[in-house]
Amino acid sequence: MGAKIVAPIGFPSLSLADQMSLLQSGWMEILILRVVFRSLALEDKLVYAEDYIMDEEQSKLAGLLDLNNAILQLVKKYKAMGLEKEEFVVLKAIALANSDSIQIEDLEAVQRLQDVLHGALQDYEATHRLEDPRRAGKLIMTLPLLRQTAARAVQHFCSIKQDGRVPMHKLFLELLEAKA
Repeated sequence: MGAKIVAPIGFPSLSLADQMSLLQSGWMEILILRVVFRSLALEDKLVYAEDYIMDEEQSKLAGLLDLNNAILQLVKKYKAMGLEKEEFVVLKAIALANSDSIQIEDLEAVQRLQDVLHGALQDYEATHRLEDPRRAGKLIMTLPLLRQTAARAVQHFCSIKQDGRVPMHKLFLELLEAKA
């Protein structure tokens, strides 16, 4: 998969309002997917950042055990599939374009973006994974679990915000409110 497919195909051509709507709707899915991809090399640990890795015990202590287990379920799926970086990048773009936002102004432009991204994934799989002609579909079928996991994460952070236990950055609060 070349750089032209890795680039944000069509996203810059969307209106700023539609770009913002997609980002507000899909930001947590993108973050979860990044954690999943970084965690593929480890066993039963999640890599939130290069210098912040959590195991089950740490997740339990932090009150994140349910979320930890949900994210690990995605890690195990992608690990079993041997997810490649190019596939990860296209899945991120598809998750972003596959918004559930009701604020989209130009649905046709977003649909064209979705079609281009789906085509890019199919083309990649057709040239790199000849042994599994249904791989693109299998990857797409992981997106509902990603969305469900992201919804759990948003719910968790909303409860933390409501409790006032941890101070949160203003931008993070705005993104949470956009999803709530």
